[in-house]
Amino acid sequence: MNAARYHRRQILGLGLGALAGCAVNPVTGERQLMLIDRGSEINLDREQSPHQFSADFGRVQQPALNDYINRVGMELARISDRPDMPYSFRAVNASHLNAYAFPGGSIAVTRGMLLELDNEAELAALLGHEIVHVAARHTAQRMTQQSLSSLVLTGVGQVVARQNPDYAGLARDLGGLAQGALLARYSREDERQSDRLGLEYMVEAGHNPEGMVGLMEILRGQRQNRPGLVEQMFSTHPMGEQRYRTAVAAVRQYSESVRSRARHRERFREATASVRALRPAIEKLQAAHAALAAEKTGAAQTLAREAVRRAPDDYTAQVVLGTTLLAREQLQPALNRFRTAMELYPDEPRAHHLAGATLLQMDQPGAALERFRRYQKLLPGNPAMTFMTGYCHERLGNRQPAAEHYYQYLQSVQQGPQAQHARRRLVAWGVIQQG
Repeated sequence: MNAARYHRRQILGLGLGALAGCAVNPVTGERQLMLIDRGSEINLDREQSPHQFSADFGRVQQPALNDYINRVGMELARISDRPDMPYSFRAVNASHLNAYAFPGGSIAVTRGMLLELDNEAELAALLGHEIVHVAARHTAQRMTQQSLSSLVLTGVGQVVARQNPDYAGLARDLGGLAQGALLARYSREDERQSDRLGLEYMVEAGHNPEGMVGLMEILRGQRQNRPGLVEQMFSTHPMGEQRYRTAVAAVRQYSESVRSRARHRERFREATASVRALRPAIEKLQAAHAALAAEKTGAAQTLAREAVRRAPDDYTAQVVLGTTLLAREQLQPALNRFRTAMELYPDEPRAHHLAGATLLQMDQPGAALERFRRYQKLLPGNPAMTFMTGYCHERLGNRQPAAEHYYQYLQSVQQGPQAQHARRRLVAWGVIQQG
């Protein structure tokens, strides 16, 4: 039969018959089509979550705080609808308000968010909500839906061909899609389900359900008064007035004795004291980020300097100040800040990346190469570092390693100025043909 005569539904049937299976959703008990299995969720998490944590300036360096957050989270995870996932919980150093979950169970909450919470019940509400995204397989569902759309758009012939010898090609396509989808926007239905089940989890774990109302009050207030601080959170977790009202109504269904449970405010404040001690510096960093977003680099630099003055040993403050200096082309002062940051937190790669970029602007490709190599040792798997390593070799006149890194980079990235540069060099050096 001629492939061009297939109806669209037949096309989908051909592709899905080779690629997909039905899975029972752990939360709803319903069977649903899934292109992403449990092992893939865990592998994607392990590959991608470290890069997001680094983008948020790394895990906080107070082990006691991370242990506390992990304990609260694990108590909830164990009674979730998917307790067998490899959950882990941590605080990250970012100053904005956010919390997020990767599909394998890696969950993070920012320092900025911790500053706004008042008690352990609110923390449990926040972590319970994120756990539901894992338990209900929201990311896997979204990736499957997007993958199905992609299958239709690729055309009949490609779908039919992918059933057979080129299955690996589709696997690569799905992998590329996954990287962009892991922290994509949840639907309002996903959020409602996460609020409802997160509330059930926290109550079953012994927490006061009023913590969910307290969390919603925080989010509602920040959305109205400081929307820039929660912009990233609401880009993935849509927030509306109805979510708040629904939470209030749901909590009212519990008995007075349940709603009178301890909220463990003192225990929470003791565990988060190290973060609250940095509130003046973190608030300056929040303002500095807002100024940078508005391209007010002078104001951002002033605010970041004030953050460093208030917290000279804070890694994030040093990196943000260095970034504002770099934006204003004050290269040596910027490099000094990144070096200080590396001394404060040697195993967090972001400062190494920024130091390397600064050294390149200072025409020191050899020193930059050392920083990029260190980054890759700490956090492998970032294609941008592969390109920058190749670029350093090119600047140093080392054509063979430059070509090897450019070729490797093009296996992951085909579009954009860096890909264009790599392709031009490989063509000029006779490694690949123009095409």
